[in-house]
Parts: sequence; C-alpha cells; structure tokens
Amino acid sequence: MLINPTIDMLRELGLSGMASAFQELETQPEARALQHGEWLALLLEREATTRRQKRFEARARAARLRHDAQIENADFRAARGLDRNLFMKLTTCDWIRQRHSLLLIGPAGVGKSWLACALGHKACREDLSVVPPCAAPLRYARPCPGRRPLREAAQEPGQKRFAYFGRLGA
Repeated sequence: MLINPTIDMLRELGLSGMASAFQELETQPEARALQHGEWLALLLEREATTRRQKRFEARARAARLRHDAQIENADFRAARGLDRNLFMKLTTCDWIRQRHSLLLIGPAGVGKSWLACALGHKACREDLSVVPPCAAPLRYARPCPGRRPLREAAQEPGQKRFAYFGRLGA
C-alpha cells in the first residue's frame, strides 16, 4: 500500500490528526495485529483530540489571559481566605452557563488575577469563550476602541455563553 498519497489525501481533507496517527501506526509493528475497526477507531480518536486541542488553543489565544494559570495549581494553603469547596464549584463553569457574574475581591497581591486566569483557562477547556480583558465597557459604559460593548456582544443572537475576565479600573 502506498502510504504517502494516503497521508497527503488526509491532509488535503483537513484531517491532519488522522494523517499523523496513520504515520505513527504504520511505523509500529504492533499495529499490524489490529483489526480494521480498531485502526479506524484510533485514527478517529486522534483526529477528535487534535481538533479539541486546536479549539482550546484558539480560545486561549483569543482570551489573552495574563497568567498561564491552571486550576490544578491553585494553592489553598495561602492566606487569602479562599474557600476550596466554592472554588472547586466555580471550576465546573456552571456559573458561566447559567449567565451568572463573578467578582473576585480582596487586598492587593493575594492572587485575584491568577485565580481569574485559572478560571479563564478552565472555561476555554470547557469550550466556552472568554472575552479578553477590557474594563471600559464595565467602567465607563462605552466600548473600547475597536470592540463592541460587552452587553451588546452577550445579547447577540446565537452567541455562545462566555466569561469575562479583566480588571476594573485598570
């Protein structure tokens, strides 16, 4: 079987995850023992994983979050008064889907921005849009240059639910 034309065809069809998985499976002798259905399942799983990863990367890039914060790295031992159960409930992102607001308050330097970025990354992983920080629509009730007001963007028909992470008064 000619492998390169098949890989080229997969890439032309926009199935780059499948193409790379196909290349990897061809080099592994254990893969020869797989049935056709198992092969196809592996290829499809790789393609789905690749697409999810690309979607996440695009959302995270568009969100322009300041910190590369992950909820798994949250430090609950720090003296900031963070309720572990409440934070873990927030990480489910149900508050975004239900269109609730979240305001993180506290003294300077306790990690409010870091926590907001961690929640933003989690929202991106949950396939939710995260609006880049621009506090002008909230602070002055007028849009940032080149952007629509937050309220207008949220009420757009067919708009997916999204979270807004930014700093007020910045």
